[in-house]
Amino acid sequence: MDIIFLRDYKAKTLIGIYPWERKVAQTIQLDLEIALSNPHAGKTDSIDDAIDYALIVQRINTILEKKHFSLLEALAEHIAQTIINEFKSPWVKVSIAKLGIIRGVKKVGVCIERGTKVNEITK
Repeated sequence: MDIIFLRDYKAKTLIGIYPWERKVAQTIQLDLEIALSNPHAGKTDSIDDAIDYALIVQRINTILEKKHFSLLEALAEHIAQTIINEFKSPWVKVSIAKLGIIRGVKKVGVCIERGTKVNEITK
């Protein structure tokens, strides 16, 4: 199983259930693990056999700019489904955290996995 990852990606976005959260952008941190549907990129050295992670970051930026989510869970689900459907990944793990939102807590967030389980893909 070949997996690409993006770690410690930080962005500002409007997210939350409170009125002030709909007006003030908050910093979130995203960590992604994305399975490749084709394990040949290492042999072919061709982007056609991989997923262009720059395009994934660009797509996530567009989501963060254009949509408001009340819950981190909903944002994580939207990102996961976008990666599965638009980038044809069989499996994705999305972790999203709000930074410094609760006094004394560095990060609060969610982690979801969607798609075919890793063990099923490698059979």
